[in-house]
Amino acid sequence: MTPAQVRTHETGPTAGLAPGYTQANLIAVPRDWAYDTLLFAQRNPKPCPILDVTDPGSPRTVLADGADLRTDVPRYRIWRDGLMTDEPADATDYWRDDLVAFLIGCSFTFESALRAAGVPLRHGRNVPMYITDRQCRPAGRLHGPLVVSLRMIPGEHVDTAVRVTALMPAVHGAPVHVGDPAAIGITALDSPDFGDRPVAEPGDVPVFWACGVTPQAALMASRPPFAITHAPGHMFVTDVQDSEYQLLQG
Repeated sequence: MTPAQVRTHETGPTAGLAPGYTQANLIAVPRDWAYDTLLFAQRNPKPCPILDVTDPGSPRTVLADGADLRTDVPRYRIWRDGLMTDEPADATDYWRDDLVAFLIGCSFTFESALRAAGVPLRHGRNVPMYITDRQCRPAGRLHGPLVVSLRMIPGEHVDTAVRVTALMPAVHGAPVHVGDPAAIGITALDSPDFGDRPVAEPGDVPVFWACGVTPQAALMASRPPFAITHAPGHMFVTDVQDSEYQLLQG
């Protein structure tokens, strides 16, 4: 599928779709919360690497010419006072003239690079995601815990996975934790907070990357009056090739 085909036809999780193209998390907040959101992202760049910020009310992004942020995400979440109140496939009826949208890098983007390096990926259309006991650095009214995504990596490929993803900081970069899930407050690996259950084979090691669902955890903790996000795993697929966000090795 091309990025445009995913944006206009897909209704499910987007992992593995339009390989070679950058995927992005979405959070749209009222203008009077936009500075706090921008500052939260600046202070927490691992989970919140910003790829674009829109003008107030605009559903357009330089990351995909002609795309519409109100309709071109497979599934949205509508938030009121920190509670999810709806999960529509089209956010047009909820969009407001004062919304500022942030597009944040997604780890689905570096999966093509992992596969090219020979790193097997076990998950299907969505990855397991967990709320950790690590708190993000607060910003104004926004605060909340770090969310991570999990990939079970064969032990002999962990160093490669770390090296490859470290070259892509705009889509979360290197892992934030390798090994024991309890060390970051995850007590039930088979019960993720978002996404699918993990798939593991003998010799696999749990590897955790910072996740762009972190702003949704901040919404739950900080309770702004209104926000729109993507549903976890249902990303905005851009027209930007993932190589654009890959650093050259020195």
